[in-house]
Amino acid sequence: MPEMHKVALILGVTGQDGCYLARLLLEKGYEVIGVSRGKSEYGLRGLVTLGVVDQVRLKLFDAQQIDDLKACINDTRPVEIYNLAGESSVAESFTKPKQIIDSTIKISVNCLEIIRNDFPETRYYCSASSDCFGDTGQTLADETSPFRPVSPYGVAKAACHYLTQVYRKTYGLFACSGIVFNHESPLRPSVFVTQKIVAAAHAIARGEQEILELGDLSIERDWGWAPDYVDAMHRILQIDAADDFVIATGRSITLRQLVQIVFEQFDLDWNKYVHSSETLRRPTEIQRSRGSAKKALNQLGWSATKNIEETVTELIKHKL
Repeated sequence: MPEMHKVALILGVTGQDGCYLARLLLEKGYEVIGVSRGKSEYGLRGLVTLGVVDQVRLKLFDAQQIDDLKACINDTRPVEIYNLAGESSVAESFTKPKQIIDSTIKISVNCLEIIRNDFPETRYYCSASSDCFGDTGQTLADETSPFRPVSPYGVAKAACHYLTQVYRKTYGLFACSGIVFNHESPLRPSVFVTQKIVAAAHAIARGEQEILELGDLSIERDWGWAPDYVDAMHRILQIDAADDFVIATGRSITLRQLVQIVFEQFDLDWNKYVHSSETLRRPTEIQRSRGSAKKALNQLGWSATKNIEETVTELIKHKL
């Protein structure tokens, strides 16, 4: 049943998570306000694909501009704010570190300051990242695991996570952080490796491409299904006491295994088409990343519904 009418503000509404979260909140009876830096056919593609573009009230401005953000919050009076804004490409953060760090942290500080000064009852969600942990090794990272980021992106997300904690503990705000591991969907841009692999396998099967070049095939990631993860984000803001949660599947596979899973679904032997290139390796790389969502299960009743094989199947079905 739909919940009682509420207003939710999503920063970064045109990104993968923003689109799925908008659809989820609309289904639950929320009025959804979405902030985006620009309005274009490409930028709105995700909302169009999910059939909700006409139901989201778009506000076009850069959330780095605190006056614009404050005016938006003052006009719409959201009970929940989801901060999903900012650059989501780890690779890109190596080429423009200052821009990524400055913008990511500034948006978080803007949100928290506005809430602290003018809207202390508003609930705030910050989307942190598994990149905060760096390499998790043989263990499953949880909420008590130390942060050891190895990329500008990871540093920026770690700073946002700590800012959220500081504002919660110091000013009593209902401010929460979700430390989300990799999660995929058909809405992912082609620069992300899952979509890159699916697109290449599809093109090779059609005779339109000969090889696929990737970086280190031995890296391991905990890959999940994006609609699951936005469900966790909403649940985090429904609990009685604000807290932080790791959102993950608890299982990791190598990039090599992911390639094999995709190519097998196209009846292709990946060994014939996939090359590992030194030029595509990052300056610093996380070898293994895997998380434990036991706290989310115990306190939110949340767990992942799709494994990586099922996620890949969804990506391929959409591609075909």
